[in-house]
Amino acid sequence: MAATPLLTVEDLQVRFHTRTRMVEAVRGISFQVGREKVGIVGESGSGKTMTGRAVLRLVRPPGEVTARRLDFLGTDLLSADERALRAIRGDRISMVMQDPKFSLNPVMKVGRQIAEAYRVHSGASAREARDKALTMLEAVRIRDPERVYDAYPHEVSGGMGQRIMIAMMMIPDPELMIADEPTSALDVTVQMQVLAILDDLVTERGMGLMFISHDLNLVASFCDRVIIMYAGRIVETCRASELARARHPYTRGLLASLPRVDQPRDALAVLQREAGWRDEESVDARLD
Repeated sequence: MAATPLLTVEDLQVRFHTRTRMVEAVRGISFQVGREKVGIVGESGSGKTMTGRAVLRLVRPPGEVTARRLDFLGTDLLSADERALRAIRGDRISMVMQDPKFSLNPVMKVGRQIAEAYRVHSGASAREARDKALTMLEAVRIRDPERVYDAYPHEVSGGMGQRIMIAMMMIPDPELMIADEPTSALDVTVQMQVLAILDDLVTERGMGLMFISHDLNLVASFCDRVIIMYAGRIVETCRASELARARHPYTRGLLASLPRVDQPRDALAVLQREAGWRDEESVDARLD
């Protein structure tokens, strides 16, 4: 990890107050993200997405976000007012959502949406924004950027829609990107193309990436470090290259439940959970 982290999170908690009880979605997690690719993995409901949204203060009432520290390059994100947060969201920290169908405006052409994201943060002219948008469409490996620029979201495929979302989030040149399962709705071939695009952009621009996923194999091959979450807590942190040697029984259980071509089995292992996992301290399995 970089010597000076981009993002520092200490004791982050996300709660939702309901009529009958309080639901703790994220329960006191701490981590840092530098100019690297950090994977956050776990089952559905483990708190991955809420962690990403909490960083950008996108959790709305009845949700409640607290932390001992939520710092982005010297800016306290918890105490920042809405005006300061609007200057950070999309410009310095961007977020790619899971499904472009629910993120793109269906009645606006693709190019206009990308250009708008650039103009809001840079104050560029309409012509400059159009040229920049076309350049970004080329950067995400769209073959005919002029045609796609003038298309509506329903006229593009799921894979192309995800590339468009990446182009939109990258156009202001952010320092940190949060990608919330950006490949889960894509087939394997398109998935690898999108990952290659993200890898190139992150490497070329020297930015940080929080990659939220439920796919351990994908994260192990793509990221630099992996954070494993269970029931709103971090149970283990390790280098991605060492994920196969993870020590926590939950992580080992997740790995054992994955099918492998090189090790065929008649039946996959069933993950047996233990009540103590919800409250125990995390296992730091970084092998320095």
